[in-house]
Amino acid sequence: MGSSIYQHFRPEERPFIDQVLEWQTTVLDQYHPKLTDFLDPREQNIIRSVIGSHSELTIDMSGGINKAERQRALFLPPYVTVEPDEYKLCLFELNYPHRFATITHRELLGSLMGLGLRREKFGDLLFADGRIQFVAAAEIAEFIRLNLKQIGQHTVSCEPTAWGEAIVPQHHWQEQSGTVSSLRLDVVLAEIYNLPRGKVSQAIQQQRVKVNWRIVDKPAYMLRAGDYVSLRKVGRSHLSRVGEPTRKGRLPISYELLK
Repeated sequence: MGSSIYQHFRPEERPFIDQVLEWQTTVLDQYHPKLTDFLDPREQNIIRSVIGSHSELTIDMSGGINKAERQRALFLPPYVTVEPDEYKLCLFELNYPHRFATITHRELLGSLMGLGLRREKFGDLLFADGRIQFVAAAEIAEFIRLNLKQIGQHTVSCEPTAWGEAIVPQHHWQEQSGTVSSLRLDVVLAEIYNLPRGKVSQAIQQQRVKVNWRIVDKPAYMLRAGDYVSLRKVGRSHLSRVGEPTRKGRLPISYELLK
């Protein structure tokens, strides 16, 4: 593989790349599948880029539902086929007094992690018409069922439910394009969301912005093609392509907005 693989990624992503390479070696040496925890889309893209079209290794991913954002990956040795239950996923439906209570994404996630569990053990959180579901790793399913009893001031319970009853996510990515003077975080976000740059810089410094699911509080942080960016209470976007500078020195960009 060589050290050259690292030049295509950020320095802070190197530990994850090392982990991917370790998984690859283990699977090929032991000839046994490796199931990961839930991965965000950036991590999924890194795995696909690092492993590429490896002739002796197959990567398959699933988050339980169609177009799941967070997915578990299966590293498979040659000629090994995968069955759906090998991803070890569980879909939960939350029972709560929905006529009197409102539970947010943040409150649900906070309560799940408040049980002492890591974010990597949970997939997508699904909300629609008062119904709330979430995907979890099967190995912690019974622990969640027995211990998730409170979210905020509300008494709740949850039970595994059939995948055929899963809430269908309604969001989709909308492609757009524009030009920017640089790939600074504040400059790109101002272009994408049509906001004053000063307002965006303030939001970044207030830690309301994440790049690839990690808080970044420096407006001058330089983005790259492939980065996912979210601005709290505004939206999420994906910087899909950066073109060559124009004669005036501006950079054409293509990006996707989550709608």
